[in-house]
Amino acid sequence: MPTPVILPKMEMSQETATLVEWLKTEGMVVQKGEPLFVVETDKVTVEVEAPANGVLVRITAEPGQTLPVTTVIAQLLQPGESLPEPPAETPARPAARPQETKSNGGPARAGMHTATPLAARMADSEGLDLAQIPGSGPGGQVTRADVARLLAAGRGKVRATPAARRIAREQQVPLEQVAGSGPRGRIQGRDVLAYQAAPHTTTAPEPAAGDWTVVPFEGMRRTIAERMVASYQSAPHITFTARVDFTEFEAARARLNQRAEREDAPRFSITALLVQLAARALRSHPMLNARLVNTAEQTEIHLMHAVNIGVAVALPEGLIVPVVRDADRKAGREIAAEVQQLAAKAREGRLAPGDVVGGTFTISNLGPFGVEQFTAILNPGQTGILAVGAAVREPVAVDDEVQIRPMVHLTLAVDHRVVDGAVAAHFLADLRALLETPSLVLW
Repeated sequence: MPTPVILPKMEMSQETATLVEWLKTEGMVVQKGEPLFVVETDKVTVEVEAPANGVLVRITAEPGQTLPVTTVIAQLLQPGESLPEPPAETPARPAARPQETKSNGGPARAGMHTATPLAARMADSEGLDLAQIPGSGPGGQVTRADVARLLAAGRGKVRATPAARRIAREQQVPLEQVAGSGPRGRIQGRDVLAYQAAPHTTTAPEPAAGDWTVVPFEGMRRTIAERMVASYQSAPHITFTARVDFTEFEAARARLNQRAEREDAPRFSITALLVQLAARALRSHPMLNARLVNTAEQTEIHLMHAVNIGVAVALPEGLIVPVVRDADRKAGREIAAEVQQLAAKAREGRLAPGDVVGGTFTISNLGPFGVEQFTAILNPGQTGILAVGAAVREPVAVDDEVQIRPMVHLTLAVDHRVVDGAVAAHFLADLRALLETPSLVLW
């Protein structure tokens, strides 16, 4: 029986994927497990292996096409097998048809507008009209990301009384620009009249066409934007900053790197040591290594048993966060090698889906860029993120003397729903102690 080759689904919320390249051509014999094609998601680019032995036939997707996940894009035939010819009325290259979704109620039931089931549910819950949402999926299909973008931009529906809508229509007043004085910001008729009577400044003319360069807002950049907006809107962030003396940290790192050179081992980066020491501190503060989870019955806090620390890596097209798993159980030299390998894979576009999921805490180090202090936004699903600045040599009082010491600003952001200020402060104090006296890890 022919084996279908499908466009794989890498993540739970993933709806589409882009075929980057076929590694085999039609008619070639392939072996199970052999790289067959390359696919790109919003997060990673990965090689997909052949699901079985056979001859590759009936390729229906071309490089550059974005299709719904689980679409059949080719077939594998065993010796002696053949494929039936498609019916005359069916195209030889079947394009995956967007699912036609009807809503049973609410404003999203606009006829037979095409949308993914998740997008339709989101539109229904937010009172949005699917027919008014531009779709970016195959064939103009509305996806979850399209609905999320509309909500993030604050558009979709304007709360206004019927009288306010009638006055706005008659007087040609844009309701989107009127501030409402009613319950929950609902626009009243008097609000429209007040807007019309008030003087309005003339906006500057739009730039002439061609006075700008268009950069598509898609792929990794769009995913980052959607995740950060969702995180900042849903999780109340509170931040804590501490100045840390890196004198002993720098000395310990120098000694470790001297040994690494002698043994031809990977060098210890500042980030690798931060991962090791933060993992040690997280073992004593499980609330910082937790997730807030909404189940069908209730909301729960899950204290994660594994300490998986994400390391933010800057790329030209955005930011990606590969994960060092079980960081609290690994030796420093193991973490140093893993951080180096993950960073190289990220910059070369070779990260696998498993490299970027499952993080329980994140470290973002902008010290190499000369940034002295900043605040980071939580990765969705995590409770804490640590922002690390550059080491700046400053005069510091030490035993009644003024000395020049390398000082670093650490800024911890946490989800206030899960962690209170005192809990976060205790974690930051313990981490500071480990960074200022790294030998404590031997205690």
